[in-house]
Amino acid sequence: MTRIETDHKITSNSQKQLFDFLTDLNNFEKLMPQDKIEKWSSGENQCEFTIKGMARIGLKKESQTEHELIKISSFGKVPFSFNLDIHIAEKPNNGAEAYMVFEGDINPFMKMMVVKPLTNFFNMLVTKASEIKL
Repeated sequence: MTRIETDHKITSNSQKQLFDFLTDLNNFEKLMPQDKIEKWSSGENQCEFTIKGMARIGLKKESQTEHELIKISSFGKVPFSFNLDIHIAEKPNNGAEAYMVFEGDINPFMKMMVVKPLTNFFNMLVTKASEIKL
């Protein structure tokens, strides 16, 4: 199992605001690099998109712990199965800290090619989530 933990990012949004935003997977489109994503479709509990020149990715919300944790898993015809946990902690002065933990079932050959791009992608998502004004 391959594990990637993103940078921890601080936001001025409250823990509840960030949690409410991220539990609606429609909002993930606002976090995506528009020049690299196509064929976006989403609902509150799932989204699908294609990373240009690569694979179609499906994300489905599995569970949540109020204001603290959102558990997402892969679905559909993805190159490998994975889970993505979004952790949100309250910080002083009504802010929050967020980070993501990816765990994927990636074969050793593919792992060499995808770990760095995945790390960059998930770090970009958590950075954009921390910068959005809610």
